[in-house]
Amino acid sequence: MMAEGPDAMPPPWPASLPPMPVVDFSGFGEVETVALSRHQKLVGGFLARNWAQVPHVTHHDEADIDRLEAARKELGSRLGLKLTPIPFLIKAVVAALRAFPTFNASLAPGGEKLVLKRYFHIGVAVDTPNGLVVPVIRDCDRKSLGELAAELADKAERARGRGLPMTEMSGGCFSISSLGAIGGTAFTPIINAPEVAILGVTRAAQKLRLVDGEVVAATVLPLSLSYDHRVINGADAARFTRFVAEALADPAALA
Repeated sequence: MMAEGPDAMPPPWPASLPPMPVVDFSGFGEVETVALSRHQKLVGGFLARNWAQVPHVTHHDEADIDRLEAARKELGSRLGLKLTPIPFLIKAVVAALRAFPTFNASLAPGGEKLVLKRYFHIGVAVDTPNGLVVPVIRDCDRKSLGELAAELADKAERARGRGLPMTEMSGGCFSISSLGAIGGTAFTPIINAPEVAILGVTRAAQKLRLVDGEVVAATVLPLSLSYDHRVINGADAARFTRFVAEALADPAALA
């Protein structure tokens, strides 16, 4: 008989779950078997671990970015570079991390203490031929929008080429994953443990808003924040995401 009471421990996960089924798919039709790349196997293991061991919740919100789009185009033209919304997102996230320090933290081993970080290193997911990698831009609080854009472009180019060393993909406090160049309206990004939150962004779209009794068109950016529910509660996640949305709506304060 299984022991019960405060000292009883459940069987270790995932031993308590039934095994995944093993299926011979060739019995249903023609198939082809291809090997996963080394990168896919490595990243897949990390993602499976993070999804299984971190209780994820995803909060969704929207940011009005009409002024940000105008500022982005003007600054890009002035600097002579292709400026995406990502540097603005980085700056908005840094401001939010200052306002909500629990998001700029990691659980200590054992899960009984929280390590609060006083630095602001932001990881940005980059799509490469071998799959996603997450370069980390360090000290984002000390860099201008132009500096962030240039560094991100450099890291993304090298990641898609010969790759980046692990030293440039470690030490992040918080990650951003953007699918805006592809599409979508929302998704659940998987937390990059030992970080406790990640911001997902999908494609901006025109929506109608009621402002002072008048219907106006606005450019709206969907935001999807996944957070570790052991550390962050839903109300603070909503406040954090709203803070990011309001920061993006006022790009002059992010310069």
